[in-house]
Amino acid sequence: MSGSDSHPVRRRAFVLSAAAAAGTAALAGPLASPASAAGFGWSDDGSNYVVDTGASLVFKVSKTNGDLTSLVYRGTEYQGYDGKNSHIESGLGTSTVTIAQSGSTILISVTYGTLKHYYAARSGENNVYLWTNKADTSVSATRYIVRVKKGLFLNDEPDSYTYTSSTIEASDVFAKSDGQTRSKHYAKVRVLDYDHIGWSTGSVGLWIVRSNHEKASGGPFYRSLLRHQSADGGGLYEILYYGENQTEAQRFGLQGPYVIAFTDGGAPSSSLYPGTLTTSWADSLGISGYVSASGRGRVAGAGISGRNTAYPYTVGLANSAAQYWGSARASDGYFSIGGALPGTYTLTVYKGELAVYSTQVTVSAGGTTTLNTIAIPSSNDPGNASAIWRIGDWNGTPGGFKNADLMTYAHPSDVRAASWTGNVVIGSGTETSAFPCYLWKDVNSGIIVHFRLTAAQAAAAHTLRIGVTTAYANGRPQIVVNDTWTSAVPSPPTQPSTRSLTVGSYRGNNYTFTYSVPASAWLTDTSAYNQLKIYVASGSGTTSFLSAGTSIDAIDLLA
Repeated sequence: MSGSDSHPVRRRAFVLSAAAAAGTAALAGPLASPASAAGFGWSDDGSNYVVDTGASLVFKVSKTNGDLTSLVYRGTEYQGYDGKNSHIESGLGTSTVTIAQSGSTILISVTYGTLKHYYAARSGENNVYLWTNKADTSVSATRYIVRVKKGLFLNDEPDSYTYTSSTIEASDVFAKSDGQTRSKHYAKVRVLDYDHIGWSTGSVGLWIVRSNHEKASGGPFYRSLLRHQSADGGGLYEILYYGENQTEAQRFGLQGPYVIAFTDGGAPSSSLYPGTLTTSWADSLGISGYVSASGRGRVAGAGISGRNTAYPYTVGLANSAAQYWGSARASDGYFSIGGALPGTYTLTVYKGELAVYSTQVTVSAGGTTTLNTIAIPSSNDPGNASAIWRIGDWNGTPGGFKNADLMTYAHPSDVRAASWTGNVVIGSGTETSAFPCYLWKDVNSGIIVHFRLTAAQAAAAHTLRIGVTTAYANGRPQIVVNDTWTSAVPSPPTQPSTRSLTVGSYRGNNYTFTYSVPASAWLTDTSAYNQLKIYVASGSGTTSFLSAGTSIDAIDLLA
């Protein structure tokens, strides 16, 4: 997990192999006297606690509200754009802020109602370690945003967020003059795909290294805000809970550490990455909700059989209190997930992003729960069913469908998107790439799939399946065959109630709709093409790309 990007500004991505141990603790021991600014220590300038890491970084934290008010690296101020500080949410109100030093660690503790937040510095490091303990919903979402002054890093990301465009949706999706779209929501990557995000000039790098997200929600495939740049400056995010297209209830408790890291231009040290960061130096600090490595456990699986080796497999652990995940080894499905809090979890095996197996497992403090080889029943994977024809792959994503890749970082109206309309012919070789990844009631409802059947196939009833990955405004498919047989309107499955398809996320609750089509619906002329029309049914939504819609995983007609 070491090494740098080939392009220093772009984020480096990797798949987690294990969850990191979380936490660290509030400083114990007597309050230390302020130290000389020439070396490691802290001082009080009247409004802020000033921390000198003894390396190249000096930072300030407001004594009033816990905002990070200054980040000076090698003599240059990086903090602040548009008069704003770095902080939790959009900034806390009046808080209780204290500081203490214990040996080579300085800890600043911020208390705002039931929320507790921490900053820590280690002697000789150009890092700021952060933890956030959210106990309830008195603070709505949970994010930390590092606000960076304009002009310090190039706004050269091809899909970087910018305010200098026209608004096309809500107040957070924009179109440039060339027709390309931008939004802070367009993260491109899932949580499991990255360990850090940030920018580099080649000689200076500023990064946020994410936490293990054990108290976040949404699982390993969740997408959320990561960063943005504008004419006023830039922002780097650590999203600890976000409600946009969220599939899980909010979890509460301590999250962290996550790290603001300065480098000489390269990627941050891999020792800070989730799954590798150890914080034994913080075990005695007394941070609220902190659980040391000795109070955590591990789950290890000997292997997974019944896999389709053409796909990556991920194993997730989740309960109401925490979530973790790890990759299954390609050769045999072996997995190991460490740093988990004690408790009973639902263990889920994902083929791509499609859940194909689940069971219960218990984690104990200081122990390893070892599982024998997990056998995935063939019937659990819909891709194993014999089909007359199939569009797409059953992997829990719209990957391979038209515009699917673009939709994780662009609005459907983006000039780069191929036409959302157009019908499909089975046997053309372009069935999947020609079929749009998303269907909307007001945009492309009524797409037609043309296909032939043999005499034997036309003489029998068949099951048609449509798998979806999420839906907006209760959008769900209704089918018509040869303009003579119409399915009932299916009930909508449970899906997130917020925007999804227009803010870069197809990740909702995978669901399969099944339709029993009678033999009388098929054409008996084997040289003629049958027509399957797929409509989007819903009384909800508004118009255009905010009309009721759904994301497609796979469509097939079973033999």
